[in-house]
Amino acid sequence: MRNLVDRVVCLAGLVALAPALVVIAGLVRWGDGGPVLFRQVRVGRGGRSFVLLKFRSMRVDNGGPAITAAGDGRVTRVGGWLRAYKLDELPQLWNVVRGDMSLVGPRPEVRRYVDPGDPVWQRVLSVRPGITDLATLVYRNEEQLLAGAAEPERFYREEILPEKLRLNLRYFELSCWARDWRLLAMTVGYSLRPAGFTPETVLRRLAA
Repeated sequence: MRNLVDRVVCLAGLVALAPALVVIAGLVRWGDGGPVLFRQVRVGRGGRSFVLLKFRSMRVDNGGPAITAAGDGRVTRVGGWLRAYKLDELPQLWNVVRGDMSLVGPRPEVRRYVDPGDPVWQRVLSVRPGITDLATLVYRNEEQLLAGAAEPERFYREEILPEKLRLNLRYFELSCWARDWRLLAMTVGYSLRPAGFTPETVLRRLAA
């Protein structure tokens, strides 16, 4: 039932947002003439791979690490605006319609960061990944944190990712329809008004 509701909501969202999606696609294309969508293989439920969709926010054939820190020169001008308001994530509504993802669930990682032998990862991979989750909101300023690290990728692996997994497990214990819808509402609110975001507010409202 939950999967069906997610799919119906996301399909309706794609229809309602169609004009905005067309405008965003046009801006991305106008920015540097490259492809509109960014496709990346991520690890989903049961350890299965799927192709995650985003509006492209970086230059084509940019290379570099799989994570992005604030001030990364690979990000385009349009891409910086999209990332600030999380509009680059909107194509993942189609991932939900396809059944790859849910609206709420652990954010899917690239395989290089996943340890399938770790019991924590096994628990996280037992559910569909999501467009948003508790960890995503708590670490909405992740790019700024990475920019302040001497070794961003190592800092992500050793500090940020373990804490995200801990938050995933914490939310599993609390998850319910009402809390999920509250999380979705907060995701939209913080995307439209990033200045109103604090990790403490998220934890107080969602993980108390």
